[in-house]
Amino acid sequence: MARSVNFVVLGDHSISADLGKKGTVTDIAIHDKKTSEAIITFTAPVTFPDKIQALMQAISLAEYAILNVTKLDRFLGEQVIAADYADLAGGFILHSYEIDEEKLKGLVKNTTLSRFKFVDTIDRLKQEITGLEPKGKEGQLVIPIDHAFDVKGVGTVVLGVVKQGSVHVYDEAKIMPLGKRILVKSIQMHDDPVDSASSPARVGLAIKGATAEEISRGDVICSFDSSLAATSEPIPMVFEKCSFFKGDLAENQTYLISVGLQVKPIKVRAVAGTSKQGTGTGQSFEILPEKPIVYSTGQVCVLLKPDSQGVRIVGKGLLG
Repeated sequence: MARSVNFVVLGDHSISADLGKKGTVTDIAIHDKKTSEAIITFTAPVTFPDKIQALMQAISLAEYAILNVTKLDRFLGEQVIAADYADLAGGFILHSYEIDEEKLKGLVKNTTLSRFKFVDTIDRLKQEITGLEPKGKEGQLVIPIDHAFDVKGVGTVVLGVVKQGSVHVYDEAKIMPLGKRILVKSIQMHDDPVDSASSPARVGLAIKGATAEEISRGDVICSFDSSLAATSEPIPMVFEKCSFFKGDLAENQTYLISVGLQVKPIKVRAVAGTSKQGTGTGQSFEILPEKPIVYSTGQVCVLLKPDSQGVRIVGKGLLG
């Protein structure tokens, strides 16, 4: 089976058309390229910078990133912050001739993007991509759904990346937070039918047990014994504010929380004391969701304020 490698294309994402064949396009555009050895997916947030939600969701579909810089502005800064928070495994940076490379290196300094490799041309980028290995994860099945629709004669079809574990034809699983039991009727990778797929493959699944109308982006297909939680009750969070965000986290404000592919409205409530957990010293809060959130203990989340006049990324947290 061909290996799978998933990229997010940031900055000027028009290069996606040079990298792969256009597939699904909504607020995020997915291009892919299939060779005898690999299926490489390139996801771009086409409604960014207008919608920062698309940026967070496109990044969550990837293990690697391509940063194609044609201008240095606050929107590039937001993309660097978001990619850094996602702790992407690696990637590449290319830029137009008028960009000062030293300034660009200064922008990504002290972020995970400082480890990305600079390349001069798209041809060189294509060569570098072919050598990358998949960044799969073993364990219980986790497939966040990015699109769901009805196909005549097939039924409900969902698209997503296998973030963890493996899926097989005729597997039974559940969709959270729906709580519905489903049956996997068939699996496709790059329009080809397969009997199974493992992380980090991008798949299309024909399923029985839930309709497309019931499914929202960010819903998760998982095993019955999954350790994932789905709740609209308060969730503990250790939070660190982004140094570029103006203002503090306020209890009377509504924010958006980005958890995997989910982007949902929340409020926060401060908890006395501080805690040290993974992200360093941070203030303890409780998240108050308006709708159920699917998450695992220790999962990173990002808080957003889309109507902010400056940087719209408030900071990142660790869910308890």
